[in-house]
Amino acid sequence: MTKTGTNNLITDIPGIRVGNAHDKTVRTGVTVILPDERIIGAYDVRGGGPGTIETDALDPQNLVDKIDALVLSGGSALGLRATSGVQDWLRDNGRGFPIGPEEAPFERIPIVPGAILFDLLNGGDKDWGKNSPYPALGRTACECTSKQFDLGSIGAGYGATTFGLKGGLGSASEITESGYLVGALAAVNAVGSATMGNSRYFWAAPFEIGDEFGDIGSPEKAPDGARTFNHKARPGENTTLAIVATDADLTPIQAKRIATMAHDGMARALHPVHTPYDGDIVFCLATGEKPVTNEPEALAEIGSAAAHTVARSIARGVYLATGFGDGVWQTWQEKFKP
Repeated sequence: MTKTGTNNLITDIPGIRVGNAHDKTVRTGVTVILPDERIIGAYDVRGGGPGTIETDALDPQNLVDKIDALVLSGGSALGLRATSGVQDWLRDNGRGFPIGPEEAPFERIPIVPGAILFDLLNGGDKDWGKNSPYPALGRTACECTSKQFDLGSIGAGYGATTFGLKGGLGSASEITESGYLVGALAAVNAVGSATMGNSRYFWAAPFEIGDEFGDIGSPEKAPDGARTFNHKARPGENTTLAIVATDADLTPIQAKRIATMAHDGMARALHPVHTPYDGDIVFCLATGEKPVTNEPEALAEIGSAAAHTVARSIARGVYLATGFGDGVWQTWQEKFKP
C-alpha cells in the first residue's frame, strides 16, 4: 500500500519549506519554495506559452550548480517581479551564490528561478499604479515559510482558474518502495479541466491516496463530454506550474529526468494539457539526503512517484479551492459537494 509522508505535503521532504502570500483585491498571489540550504534543481517545459526567469541557471552546463529558492507567481509576465522581493529577502539574510574569496568580504547573489501563470482576467483590481504588488508578495511569502501550509485558494493558486471550475494550489507526497521521499506542489490554472467533462470525477482519481480529494472514485467509463476539447480563455491566459522535490542525491541531469517524467502527472490530471495556450512547467529539487545506488531503477521509481504526486496535487488544488464570492468562478465544493 502506497504511503504518504507525515503531512502529505511537499514539505515532508526534510529541508524544504513553503511560504504563501496573496492579495485579495488584486486576486493574485505568490508561492515560494525555500530550502534550508542551496539546492540542486532542474526544470522541464511542455506548455506552448511559458513565462520564466533565471531558468538558465538550472542548465547543467552552466556555472551555478545550486539555487536558493523557487518562485511561482500569478500576474503573467508582470508577476516575474516577485523574484526580486525573494532575492532581497535572501540577501538580507546572507544567502546566495558566493562571489570572491571567503577569507575577505565577499558578495552573495541569490539565485531564484521563477515561473508565472496568467490570472489577470479573473475580476480583481489590477490597476495598482506604480507599485507592483509582486515584490512585496514575494518578500512576505519568504517571511512566513513553514513546514505546514494550507491548500486551495492560497499563494500562486489564489487567482487561478480552470475550465469550468476555480483552480488552486495543491500538494502531496509519497514514500517509494525503496524509501525515497517524493513530494509535489502545483498551482493549477489550466486551460483544460481537472474533472471528467461536466462531472464531479477527477481525472487523477486512480492515483488518489485515502480521501485526499473526496474519495469519489471513477466511473466505469468516461462521462459524456469528457473527451470533448473543452477549454477556457485565449492563448497565454492559463498555465499549470508544478514543483517536485525528493530527498534523493540527484545530479542536475538526473533531476532533469525526474522533471520530465513528472509531466506525466499533468497528463493524468488535466484534459487537455500541454497545449499552445498553457505555459506548463515542472521543476525538480533534490536535497541529497539519500544516495542513489542503482541509478536507472531508482530514477524510474522516483520519477514514477513524482508523476503520481503531481497528479494528486493538481486534484487537491481544485478540490480544496474556495471562490472569490462573486459567483463567477464556481468551486468544486460549490458545484458537487452534497
